[in-house]
Amino acid sequence: MRKIYSRIESIAGNVITVRAQGVRYGHLAEVVSRQGKTLAEVIRLDGDLVALQVYGGTRGISTGDEVRFLGHPMQVSFSDNLLGRIFDGSGRPRDNGPDLVDELIEIGGPSVNPAKRIIPRNMIRTGIPMIDVFNTLVESQKLPIFSVSGEPYNQLLARIALQAEADVIILGGIGLKYDDYLFFRNTLEEGGALSRTIFFVHTASDPVVEALLVPDISLAVAERFALKGRRVLVLLTDMTNFADALKEIAITMEQVPSNRGYPGDLYSQLAARYEKAVDFEGAGSITILAVTTMPGDDVTHPIPDNTGYITEGQFYLRNGRIEPFGSLSRLKQLVNKNTREDHRAIMDGMIKLYAAYKETLEKKAMGFRMSEWDNKLLTYGQLFERELMDLSVNIPLEKALDKGWQILAECFTPEETGLRSDLIRRFWPKKQEVAHGQDQAHQE
Repeated sequence: MRKIYSRIESIAGNVITVRAQGVRYGHLAEVVSRQGKTLAEVIRLDGDLVALQVYGGTRGISTGDEVRFLGHPMQVSFSDNLLGRIFDGSGRPRDNGPDLVDELIEIGGPSVNPAKRIIPRNMIRTGIPMIDVFNTLVESQKLPIFSVSGEPYNQLLARIALQAEADVIILGGIGLKYDDYLFFRNTLEEGGALSRTIFFVHTASDPVVEALLVPDISLAVAERFALKGRRVLVLLTDMTNFADALKEIAITMEQVPSNRGYPGDLYSQLAARYEKAVDFEGAGSITILAVTTMPGDDVTHPIPDNTGYITEGQFYLRNGRIEPFGSLSRLKQLVNKNTREDHRAIMDGMIKLYAAYKETLEKKAMGFRMSEWDNKLLTYGQLFERELMDLSVNIPLEKALDKGWQILAECFTPEETGLRSDLIRRFWPKKQEVAHGQDQAHQE
């Protein structure tokens, strides 16, 4: 039976307080005002004082308005009809399509029992060499993309959505600019991937508290698809906006602030979402890629700092590229041993030479005289950046490995690479292949 109260004790920001009995934490209520109806969620219980955060904001709500408790947590419809649809942060249609009310599931539940998980074992190919070759993405992995504002992280996510080997793509937009929302929609529609994609989009103009719902709705739907045997890739952008929404609510609730004003449970809040990544025994999987913009490019900021303790590595996006130093996929060794015999050798050898190239750049900047080896490294570094690091490069893993051998052969002798002799005998390009690659480079 629904409980109805017609007196609101206080209104502070997007939080209202009422006196009520028999109410549970996390349950929903419907607030009826002259502006219409909006949902609210119980976020604190203090005796009979119940604090609720109002998803639609408190503008237009007065102390004499009705609050009706619904007796259940936030729910979202689940079915294959979600595919190709676009919803807002509360699960309402944003694409002018019909409301979906069948087979409602609760959001924000616990993460999967570790006993039900299996060790990750499958690679997710993306067509991006800096991921596939050097920091392989693995099914059921949770990885953040650390970046700063202005970097093309949304373009990177859109490309991964188009090309990743996944059955279902769930895109959770948190605090998106409207132009970015349109970019995602148009890119996936033109690329033919919209039919396997579900959007949950909270834009910067929507009520801030709806930003808190996007990860939970996205991951609740992902879990159900995974249990049906689907490989689900969840793309979230931007988790910094999610953490800022947590901070705003905590300030409104007069909680004691922690580091830089963020709530003390920031780690737990982030972990509760990232730990939803899982590979089910005998079913599907959930893989999470989430953008985290670092204020001031500061990796010690509370959001990236806490995130780094939870996730299995990170991608650093700087100057429009995925940086080879700092970027790390801790699970790559579980899968790159099974791709091709030379995968690990090329990965390690090329990064080692690229580190030497960076040192040579410093020597050149300080006016040191360049040796023949330095000149080789300078040529190698430019080729590596242009033909493998550039995010516009779009080639399968095997072609990327072949390209790595070709770059090495254009710059060095086999002995200078430090690679194993048996691999060099098998994969080192013939002279005509090297010449062909040089002609292509000159044409570009």
